Amino acid sequence: MNASLRLSASSLRAHKRRFAGTFLAVFLGVAFLAGTLVMGDTLRASFSSMFGDATAGTDAVVRSADTITTPGESQGVRQPVDTSLVRTIEKVPGVAAAAPQIQGRGQLVGTDGKPVGGQGPPTLAGNWITDSRLNPYRIAEGRAPAKSGEVVVNRGAADKGGLRIGDTTTLRTPDPVEVTVVGLATFGGQDGMAQVTFTGMTRADAEKYLTARPGQAASIQVRAGPGVSQARLVSELTSVLPEGVEAITGQESARENTDMISSQFLTLFTTFLLVFSGVALLVATFSIHNTFAIVVAQRTRDNALLRALGASRRQVAGATLVEAGAVAVVASAAGLVGGLGIAAGLQALFPAIGFPFPEGGLVIGTLSLLLPLAVGILVCLGSALLPAVRAGRTAPLAALRESAVDRSAGSRTRTVVGGACAAAALASTLVGVLVSPSLWSAGLGGVLALVAFVVLGPAASRFAVRALGAPVDRLRGVTGGLARRNALRSPKRTAATASALMIGVAVVSLFTVFGASLKATMDRTVSRSFAGDVAVSNPSFGAGGSGLSPKLAPAIARQPAVAEAVGLGRGVAKVDGSGRALTVTDPVALGRVFDLGTVRGSLDHLGTQGIAITEEEAGRQHLTVGGTARLTFTDGTTRPFTVRAVYGRSELAGDYVITRAAWAPHRTQDSDTLVAVAFRPGVDPAEGKAAVQQVAERYGNPSVQTRDEYAQSSAGGIDMMLSLVYALLALAVFIALLGIANTLTLAIHERTRELGLLRAVGQTRSQLRAMVRWESVLVAAFGTTGGLVLGAFLGWVLVEASDGASDTAFAFALPPVRLAVVALVGLAAGALAGLRPARRAARLDVLRAIAAE
Repeated sequence: MNASLRLSASSLRAHKRRFAGTFLAVFLGVAFLAGTLVMGDTLRASFSSMFGDATAGTDAVVRSADTITTPGESQGVRQPVDTSLVRTIEKVPGVAAAAPQIQGRGQLVGTDGKPVGGQGPPTLAGNWITDSRLNPYRIAEGRAPAKSGEVVVNRGAADKGGLRIGDTTTLRTPDPVEVTVVGLATFGGQDGMAQVTFTGMTRADAEKYLTARPGQAASIQVRAGPGVSQARLVSELTSVLPEGVEAITGQESARENTDMISSQFLTLFTTFLLVFSGVALLVATFSIHNTFAIVVAQRTRDNALLRALGASRRQVAGATLVEAGAVAVVASAAGLVGGLGIAAGLQALFPAIGFPFPEGGLVIGTLSLLLPLAVGILVCLGSALLPAVRAGRTAPLAALRESAVDRSAGSRTRTVVGGACAAAALASTLVGVLVSPSLWSAGLGGVLALVAFVVLGPAASRFAVRALGAPVDRLRGVTGGLARRNALRSPKRTAATASALMIGVAVVSLFTVFGASLKATMDRTVSRSFAGDVAVSNPSFGAGGSGLSPKLAPAIARQPAVAEAVGLGRGVAKVDGSGRALTVTDPVALGRVFDLGTVRGSLDHLGTQGIAITEEEAGRQHLTVGGTARLTFTDGTTRPFTVRAVYGRSELAGDYVITRAAWAPHRTQDSDTLVAVAFRPGVDPAEGKAAVQQVAERYGNPSVQTRDEYAQSSAGGIDMMLSLVYALLALAVFIALLGIANTLTLAIHERTRELGLLRAVGQTRSQLRAMVRWESVLVAAFGTTGGLVLGAFLGWVLVEASDGASDTAFAFALPPVRLAVVALVGLAAGALAGLRPARRAARLDVLRAIAAE
C-alpha cells in the first residue's frame, strides 16, 4: 500500500494540470451545495429568532379552532373571533392584558403611484396594538396612529415605496383609503418580515375597512401576569372559552409562524437550489469519470510495466483511487470554504433586496458541513472507480502495445442494456401519461430515458458525429475532416464528454418547454373562457395584493361604452366536508362575459340558496341539477344549497359559483380578484379601455388590460422563473465546458506525436487550432442535440402527466426560437471550450512533439 501511495503522490506532483478540471468541477458543485445548506440553516435561525423576539411579550393567542383549507393551499382560512371575548379573558386569573388583533389585506401605494409589494408575500393591514409588549411591531420613528386616517408602516415597505413620515398616500383595503404616515416600525429588530408589508391603523379604522362587521378580530393576544407560565395561562383560558375557540401558547404561535415560512418558502426555495446542486454534481460526475478514464488509458503502458514488475491489480487500482481521493478531499474542502463564502455573500446581498438576514454570523449545522464534504468525496471516488478497476485489469503484455482500440461503440452488451432501458422508459412513460396519469410513473420513465441516452451514447456518437460533421467536412476541407475523425476516434470518450453537456442542455430544454407550455395553457384558458374585451386586475400571486374593490365592477358597468362588467370575488367553504374555493359573482353577467361551455339548468335564479358547479365537481360530489350541496362557512354555519346549474368549463370561472347575496352573511374582508368588461357593439377598443381606466383610477388604479395583455401578464411569472433557472443552470453548463476542455487537453497530450507529424507535413498553426476547435464544436453539437431531444421529450412527459394528474388542462408547446437559442449557446460553448486546448496544441514544438513517446 505504501508503494501505491508513493506512486499516487508522484503522479499527482508530475501531472497536476491534468486534474485541474476535476478539481474545479468538484469545487463548484460542493460550493453550491454547501452554500445552499448553510443559507437554509441561517434563514431558519433568522426567522425563528425574529418571530421569537417579536412575540416575546405574547404568552397566549386566542383564535378560532377550525380552518378551511382549499386544494393547492397549505394555509387555511380561520373564522374571526368576537372581540367581546377580551372582557371575559381579562377577568381570567393570571391575565395581565389582552388585545384584539384585527388583520386583513391592505396594500400601500408608493410615491410613484405603484403598489408596494404584492408579488407573492402578504400585504397586511391591521389595528395598531397599544400594549407594546403584545404588539410584535416597534415604533422606530414617529408615533402611533391616534386618529382616523393615520397609519404606521413597517420601515422596509416605506423605503420600497419612497414614503416618509408626513406623506399622504392610498391604502387599498381593497377600497382605496387615503392615509397619512405618522410612524415607521420594525418587526423583531428588522425593517420588516421578509417582503411582507404591514400598515397599522387605529382599531376603529381596522374594523371599518378590514372586517365585514365591527366586533370581529383575527385573534386575541394575551399577556400573563408575573409568575404565570404560558402553559398555565392556556389552561386557565381554555376553561372559559366558548366552543370552537382555542388558546395556544405564544411559543406555539411563534413556532407555527416559523414553520409556515419554512414550509411555504424556505423548504421550496432550498429544495429548488438543491435540485440544481444535484444537476451540477451529476454533470461533474461525467466530467470527472471521463478525466480519469483518459488518464488511465494514457497510462496503459505504465500500468502494464508496474504489473510486469510485480504490482498486483489491487495496488494499481488503489494508486488511481488514491489520486482521486486526494483530489476529492482537497477540492471538497475548498468547496466547503467556497460555500461559506457564497452564503456570506448572500447574507450581505439579501438585505439590499428587503429580505431579512441575521446581523450576526452564519448558522452552520453539522449536516451542512458534513454532507457537502461527503458528497464531493463520494462523487469523485465513485466517478473514478470504474477507471481504477480498468487500470487494475491491465495485462503486463500491454506494455508491448502501442495503443488500445476503443470498441465501446460496437459493444453488444451496451446495446442490449441501452435498448432495454429505452424500452422500459417508453413503457413507463406511456403508462404515466396515457394509461394511468401519474407523475411518479412518468418521472421514472424520464430517468430511464436519461440512462438509455447515456448507455447508448457511444453507439449514437458514431452516427451523430458523422452527420453533424458532414457540413464541417465540406466547409473546412481537410481540417474539418480531421476534426470529425478525431471526434470519431474514441466514441466512448466523445459520448462521455458530451453527456455532461447533454444533461445541462436537457434540463434547460425541459424547463423551456414546460414554461412555454404553461404560457400556452394560460393563453388558451383566457382565449377560450374570457369573451370580454378588457380585464381589470391587480397582478399578484400567493397572498400578495389587496384585490379589487367590489364597488369597481358596478362603477364600470355604468359607463356608456360598457355593455357588461362582472367582478369575480373569492370565498371558501366546506362542500360536504371538503374545503373548496367559491366564486362570488353575478351569475347572469358571468354567463355573458365568460364561455362556460354547455350549461344544464339555469344561472338566472341562483338567489341566496342556489349554487352552480362544474360537471367535473358534480361528478365528484355525486350532484345533479336539483340536488342539494351542504356548505359549511368559516363562521361555522352550515346551509343547504340547491344545485341550479351545472356548467362545462371552470378555468377562470372556478368550480363553484354563488351570488354575492348568498355570500354576504359569511364574508370577511370582501374583494374581487378580476373584473371582466365587455364593450357595447361599435365601441372603439382604445376608447373603451380609456373609459375603464378613468374609473379604475378612482379605485386604487389597478391594471386595465386587453384580453391578450391579460393572458400575457398572467404568465409573466413564468419568464421570471425561467430566468432564474437559466442562471442556476449556467453552473452546470460551465462544469460541462470544463469537462470538454479537460478532455481535449488530455487528448492533445495523448496525440503529441501525431500533432507534431501533422505540423511536419505542412499543417499550419491556424489549421491545427481550427482542427481542435472544430472537434470541440462537434462534441458540443452532439451533446447539445442529445440534450435538446431528451429535454423536449421530458418536457412533453411532464406536461402530459401534469395534465392527467391535475384539474388544469395543460397545453403542450414547443418554443422553436428559445430552443434554437439554446442550441446556438451550446455550439458557442463548444467553440469556447476548445480555445485553450487549441492554443496549447498550436504552441507545440514540432521536433519535440515528433520525438515524444
